[in-house]
Amino acid sequence: MEKQILHVDVNNAFLSWTAVEMLKNGSEIDIREIPAIIGGDETKRSGIVLAKSMKAKECGIKTAETIYQAKIKCPNIKIFSSDFKIYRKYSDQLYKLLLEYTDKIERFSIDECFLDMTNYLMKDTLLNKAIEIKERVKQELGFTVNVGVANNKLLAKMASDFTKPDRVHTLYKEEISEKMWNLNISELFMLGKKTVPKLYNMQIKTIGDLAKSDVKILEKKFGKHGVQMWEYANGIDKSDVKYMPEKPRGVGNSITLPQNINDIEKLEEILLALAEQVSYRLRRYDLLAKTVNVQLRTKDFEDTSHQGKLIMATSSTKEIYSKGKELLEQLYKKGMSIRLIGLRVDNLVEKEQLQLSFFDNKDHEKQEKLDKVIDNLKQKYGYNSITRAGKMNLPKGTINLKKLE
Repeated sequence: MEKQILHVDVNNAFLSWTAVEMLKNGSEIDIREIPAIIGGDETKRSGIVLAKSMKAKECGIKTAETIYQAKIKCPNIKIFSSDFKIYRKYSDQLYKLLLEYTDKIERFSIDECFLDMTNYLMKDTLLNKAIEIKERVKQELGFTVNVGVANNKLLAKMASDFTKPDRVHTLYKEEISEKMWNLNISELFMLGKKTVPKLYNMQIKTIGDLAKSDVKILEKKFGKHGVQMWEYANGIDKSDVKYMPEKPRGVGNSITLPQNINDIEKLEEILLALAEQVSYRLRRYDLLAKTVNVQLRTKDFEDTSHQGKLIMATSSTKEIYSKGKELLEQLYKKGMSIRLIGLRVDNLVEKEQLQLSFFDNKDHEKQEKLDKVIDNLKQKYGYNSITRAGKMNLPKGTINLKKLE
């Protein structure tokens, strides 16, 4: 199965996160809209520019130059100190949001992540998910990201570096020659600055030049690194997303609908799909949930939610959906037009802590076996290989099931 990879990169992270924090604390100025920089100690001539606004960039200010030089170029520049506590706070918020899409996340740096979406698309396209993530980050967290869409980490990373800010770019194998080969060789991922002049001396000036070079000559001159450079230039990267599995405190998923829905039966269909994804992730972690929460957002952007306790901790799709459906019926009022629906489970416990009563045991074992069979099929043939009855019976045009994770 071909990998489905996203690379999420925060636009101008340090300055953007400082701006968001200042606005939350009552600032009337968005420093992203004025000549501003994030820097070290400005009392020292050696303090450097860590990040700059677009207005500062227009003044000729460059990242990594001294603050002294920046002030010469723009005497009225506003300077703000770096604060890694703030950066970590917003980095963690981004990570938490991304966890709603996949458990396989590699935090490549404080402001960028790789996501392996291979088994988490649920009949959606990778591009749709990228757009959805970009919009949610902007609306819910207050800053913007670029998202690269590809079938491996290298191409996803390269794609996210295309035109900025607040953009989604694809870079599939068939797009390499058009979108990547005309770029200067210095823009190839993981290519050291010392290597560029050596390639220039070999008349290799673009990524396309490198891709069409004799790999044996490159290996002779640069060793294994020469082979890797040639592979990268041709879009070849077999590395996996390196993620650290950790037990989540809660598991949830939501979907912004492509068109508003005012039919509770159709919402129940979507809720079943969400329950299946949430419970599948619970079982992968050997966790059980005690609480279910359902969220609705109307076409007027009014949010409402209900939470309910389960009779006993469970990872059963049937039981989580049943409680979710009950909560949905309490929440939904006739005539409501819904643009988003979400399902979340909390108060998680380890599976070993489960204690079944005599009366519940047989039914639980039967449901557990069914879930296990379905999970095994999904892991073997892909998440979308099997779906539960009822989920796929929506009338054509009612909702695009590609919008479900």
